[in-house]
Amino acid sequence: MVNAFSLDPGAAGAMRFKGKVCIVTGAGQGIGRAAARRLGAEGAIVVVTDRIAETADETLRQLTEAGVHAICRIADVSQLSETSRLMRDVTESFGQIDVLVNVVGGTIWWQPFHLYTEDQIQRELERSMYTTLWSCHAVLPYMIARGGGAIVNLSSMVTTGGLYRAPYAASKGAVDALTRTLAQENGRYGIRVNAVAPGVVTSKDSITNRLTIAPGVMAEPTEKVDEYRQEARKLSHRALARHGLPEEQAATIAFLASDDAAYITGQIIHCGGGI
Repeated sequence: MVNAFSLDPGAAGAMRFKGKVCIVTGAGQGIGRAAARRLGAEGAIVVVTDRIAETADETLRQLTEAGVHAICRIADVSQLSETSRLMRDVTESFGQIDVLVNVVGGTIWWQPFHLYTEDQIQRELERSMYTTLWSCHAVLPYMIARGGGAIVNLSSMVTTGGLYRAPYAASKGAVDALTRTLAQENGRYGIRVNAVAPGVVTSKDSITNRLTIAPGVMAEPTEKVDEYRQEARKLSHRALARHGLPEEQAATIAFLASDDAAYITGQIIHCGGGI
């Protein structure tokens, strides 16, 4: 039995983020919420960012009740204007941004590529590529001016092969390329850029209602979509023979964001249970 990490700072180890301002996008559920909790447990000032106020507020409640210094900012980071406003607001409020964790993303539709419509492909890219692209673009000027920072992007094991999620896989492949390129460009400024690539992750507090997955998207599961999803997952073999936990992804994210990884940049760390 794998136990989730406690929100108790003592259970998370050293206070590696004490006094650091950490933005977590997609912090309203799943891996994003777990990352916000983990960083907060290690002393971070956490900026909980999501486009859904209800879920973001729940994450904020959990953090503040645990004594974490946290604020909530509602933003749709698939739009550069909102992402730029977010980074400007956080910098004006705290004077710095030390860590950016880009979690927003996720498959909307499961189906053979030739069945995707143009609009569906565009929405997949907006959700899983542009969110990371715009967030990095908006935060870099502030990190460069400050002389350092850490960015951790969320990739996916689907980039190594998978079924029925071609636009999502393409989006995460772009995230990998972006991660490596930005690491090369910005290392001279003391900025590290890495990515975590999860496999299948399950969470008891994740939102499973597909109506909340993207603005204006109606992607409720259908019998055929479920069939595609199950077929794809049957072909996914894990050496550890179980799904991952959001807390396990959060631990990897926290490591890459911390000074423990001070000489690591441009890396895509697979956290998929041995897929």
